[in-house]
Amino acid sequence: MKKILNYLFEHKTFSRQAAREILTSISKGVYNESELAAFMTVFLMRSITIEELLGFRDALLELCVPVDLNGHNVLDIVGTGGDGKNTFNVSTLSCFIVAGAGGKVAKHGNYGVSSISGASNVMESVGYKFKSDNAKLKQEIEEAGLCFLHAPLFHPALKNVAGVRRQLGVRTFFNMLGPLVNPAFAQHQLIGVYSLEMARIYNYLFQQTDKRFAIVHGLDGYDEISLTGDTRIITNEGEQDWTPEALGKRQVHAQDIYGGNTPDEAAKIFMKVLKGEGSWAQHSVVMANAAMGLYCLEKYPTYDECFQAAVASLESGAAYKVYQKLIALQ
Repeated sequence: MKKILNYLFEHKTFSRQAAREILTSISKGVYNESELAAFMTVFLMRSITIEELLGFRDALLELCVPVDLNGHNVLDIVGTGGDGKNTFNVSTLSCFIVAGAGGKVAKHGNYGVSSISGASNVMESVGYKFKSDNAKLKQEIEEAGLCFLHAPLFHPALKNVAGVRRQLGVRTFFNMLGPLVNPAFAQHQLIGVYSLEMARIYNYLFQQTDKRFAIVHGLDGYDEISLTGDTRIITNEGEQDWTPEALGKRQVHAQDIYGGNTPDEAAKIFMKVLKGEGSWAQHSVVMANAAMGLYCLEKYPTYDECFQAAVASLESGAAYKVYQKLIALQ
């Protein structure tokens, strides 16, 4: 690691192959926590290159435990995290609404590092049991329309860095890798990013694939459609800025979508919204993100039709029924 760090301190970047080898070594537990912390910190002080990101991704996908969902056409909705906004669990709730509207969702997630409650925290809190059993995950997709893939169970490298990431408590390049390494190899993805630079990197990477994707960035700094201001949306067709009114029929205030101060509070907000008992602001934000997910899945020809389907899923109780089915399968 000393050699690697000295190389980085000279402001040099790694080739794709070198990056792949480094992450492979990390996954084998070759480096100690101090070395890992130093390595991650370098990437907080300079931008990661596309070659490095591709190399890290290659290593994670080579080492991952793959999930076979029997040919189901699945969507992943995931934010990179690290926007420092501490919103409630918008992406995870959106997954239930998409499933309630007839979509299939394989949600990839982890414990929160720079937020109070990540997707894994809230799913665990509301009774979901993490698993890597392929047959059970397939059953969840087929019967509930949704399964959850807790990242450390599928990516050995993530186990070795979990403690360091928690101690650092800030976003690292691992936040950027999450959306690129869904073990179910989702063909449709809605990705929320915390910066325009990151949006452009993902756009470049996804354009090289046959995925149907939408990358969203709240121009006031959110890694999701927040409705607090305009949102830059990049899809296979191009990019444009959308107003809150176009996406969610109304604008909301930052305090309306706050995620609480503890994981317990976050879980309470999650269940309230899922039951259709949240505030209009909470509902609007979740429905806008779910609608963009349905648009990615090409469930309906227009975004407005997707939004109407998301409204129906939440207000009819269909999204909550997905939760009930899913928990009954645990």
